[in-house]
Amino acid sequence: MNYYVDSLLSAASLAMDALAVSLCVGARGGAGTCGTALRMGAACGAFQFFMPLGGWVLGAYALSLIDSIDHWVAFGLLAFVGCRMIRGSFEENVCPAGDPTKSAAIFYLALATSVDAMAVGASFALTDRHVFPLAVSAGVITAGLCVAGVIFGSRAGAKLGNRAELLGGAVLIMIGLNILRGHIFLG
Repeated sequence: MNYYVDSLLSAASLAMDALAVSLCVGARGGAGTCGTALRMGAACGAFQFFMPLGGWVLGAYALSLIDSIDHWVAFGLLAFVGCRMIRGSFEENVCPAGDPTKSAAIFYLALATSVDAMAVGASFALTDRHVFPLAVSAGVITAGLCVAGVIFGSRAGAKLGNRAELLGGAVLIMIGLNILRGHIFLG
């Protein structure tokens, strides 16, 4: 798979957690306004930009320690994140009441939905890939999906959030399998 396609698919997958939360924020009646949507998009987009960069730095440091098994570690990280997203898609959504974008809660929501991006950033370092395309696309895609999610959520409810998270998890696992395939079979 092309490196840029991997970056875009990873970025879109990582955005699914934030999209699910944005749909919830919109569905709970604390949203629907343009300001709420923009605040949600800005916060989640910023975190999705910076977390892969931090993960890449940590992964680059660890690379010298685990060079012979780096592809397995990258696969393990992506599979772990993907499985966690899939499992989360079957759990009941607990959407925050009111408008969390007007309090410190937005910080926690943005952080919670972007921790996975750090692990994916580390996997990019472990497979010797540049992280900046992932970080930029994750930030932009997440911001856009969050804005749309809040607005759409105010109209359609939170039911789509679980499906988005399921799809994102499956895509991350497939990317991890592709890394293994490339290292084991293609050298």
